[in-house]
Amino acid sequence: MERLRGVRRPALVVLWGRRRVGKTRLLLEWTRTNGGIYTVADLSAGPVQRRYFAEAIAQRLPGFGDVEYPDWRVLLRALAREIGRAGTRPSIVVDELPYLVSSSPELPSILQAWVDHEAKEAGIVLVLAGSSRRMMQGAALDASSPLYGRAQEALELKPLSAAYAAEALDLGQAVDAVRAYAAWGGIPWYWELAARFGAGLEDALDALVLDPSGPLHQEPERLLSEETPSAAALRPILDVVGAGAHRVSEIAGRLGQPATSLSRPLSQLVELGLLRREQPFGEPSHSGKRSLYRIDDPFFRLWFRVVAPHRALLSAVAARARREPLQRHLPALRAEAWEQLCRTATPKLTLKGLAGGVSWGPARRYWHGNGPEWDLVAHSLDGKHVLLGEVRWSERAVSERALNQAFQDLERRGTELLPASVGRRPAHAVFVPVVSAAHKRASRPFAVVDAEDVLAALR
Repeated sequence: MERLRGVRRPALVVLWGRRRVGKTRLLLEWTRTNGGIYTVADLSAGPVQRRYFAEAIAQRLPGFGDVEYPDWRVLLRALAREIGRAGTRPSIVVDELPYLVSSSPELPSILQAWVDHEAKEAGIVLVLAGSSRRMMQGAALDASSPLYGRAQEALELKPLSAAYAAEALDLGQAVDAVRAYAAWGGIPWYWELAARFGAGLEDALDALVLDPSGPLHQEPERLLSEETPSAAALRPILDVVGAGAHRVSEIAGRLGQPATSLSRPLSQLVELGLLRREQPFGEPSHSGKRSLYRIDDPFFRLWFRVVAPHRALLSAVAARARREPLQRHLPALRAEAWEQLCRTATPKLTLKGLAGGVSWGPARRYWHGNGPEWDLVAHSLDGKHVLLGEVRWSERAVSERALNQAFQDLERRGTELLPASVGRRPAHAVFVPVVSAAHKRASRPFAVVDAEDVLAALR
């Protein structure tokens, strides 16, 4: 909102993000505060889309919708002319731009000429928004796009941080926020639906997700089909990744397809924010030899682990029996979300008393063949240290003995088999969601990081 409010007219703003992330809500709030005009496209023919657009503009410019516009060029020129005559300069939001472009491929070129001339002279702020990242890239962000380089702001709206889950859902403890994030991810609409259940997370999941009539029971299928173009054909990949196939060869084997055919669909799912490509720490980003693919969104991870393989069961059994597959998978889902949060927070953490309180770069896992694995590895920004982290999930506060055991496991692995450690002094940290205040204050040769530390770093 601050970035949008800081835009100086005339200007072009491009905003994109995955579905349900809150783009429409943000733009509606912004247009209410500045008297702007909000329009949203749909999947219809060009003439119908122009008629709807003109009717939305008529809310601020009476009579604008009374004219039939033969093409977008005529409509946009008339819009700039009428705004100039009216003496007002409202911001204009075009939401779901990809729908317009799908029926009028010439529109980006027309908008480019309009932004450069008529809209500039009229002092208009034009906001183009959409959910399809690929189509937004093609329409406004790629170097080949007619609108490339013209945006004063290009904003990708991402899911909310787990740090705000406790406030949004009225949860008392940081570990409860981690549990909630492991179920809903950072999608605000899911938080809104879950808010009325308070701390009753399993009740919320049962009513909203497990119940066949729940509003989120078919959510991933809807989101995939609503993509432009539809991403429904990518569903089988999510099924097999959700079931535990993470290497390209494993995914291909379960799908009965050659591995070479998966490069593009895997990239599409990464672009959609549904999969993440994971590489061992220190591996060059362009290398794909040891890449793993995991479902990135916590809600999708839960759905493909709990709902997708049990649809028939969830429809057939009594309500009291629906929770069995959920309860079976929740510990692993929470552990994976906790690991991901710890790695994300590492560059913003201050590990007091550890390696002189240095700052750390991005963290990743490390693995190689059958050798030892590290949950979290990061280099210090001064290049002198390597952080080795052990991440463990527990529903309750861990004992001093458990903390020391985790540290000993780290030390036992050494660093000889970790190429990233060469020439750097190792520092160790144990990440657990809950630790007693006394145990946290204790002096020890390793850092202890809990959920409060992680969520505070992510704010």
